[in-house]
Amino acid sequence: MLLSAPVGTPEQTPSEERWVSVRNAIHQTAIKWEIMDPREERYLLGTRDDFLSDLDLLRKRYADLADAPPLADCHRLPDRRTVNELIRFNRSFRKGLEEREVWEADRSDLFQQAMKETDRAYQQWDAVRDAQCDFYYVTVRRAALKKLRDSIGAEAFAAGVMPSYVPEWRFASAP
Repeated sequence: MLLSAPVGTPEQTPSEERWVSVRNAIHQTAIKWEIMDPREERYLLGTRDDFLSDLDLLRKRYADLADAPPLADCHRLPDRRTVNELIRFNRSFRKGLEEREVWEADRSDLFQQAMKETDRAYQQWDAVRDAQCDFYYVTVRRAALKKLRDSIGAEAFAAGVMPSYVPEWRFASAP
């Protein structure tokens, strides 16, 4: 109940005698619920003076990540090295569009639209990269999964259907 209550719900700071057991129970639950990274144990709820502010921080995370996918969903995504290569190509493709727009000003609208589509793909794949980044805290990674799911749609996310990393429909077909 402590963690799932709304932010700002008043709580009494545990007594000195109960502090360690309460802190450890909150840490254990928050880690299990993926609203706290194990690496945060050393400073979240570090002292009794931090109890109310840190409890509200965890409550806010609980509310913000209530509908976020679990971290285990990262295993269904491409690995970080592959994602970095796809993003690198995306940025190179966008740069090429910018350069062509300068030389083909009569088709500026077309290039602007293609750049918007490329930027949207970048945002989606950047979320994949963030979700796959092991040194980010679990909360950041789950927020990235949520951003990706909300961007591509819950059905596509559940099916593992990833968006294109560039607007492939903009490529001309070879005869």
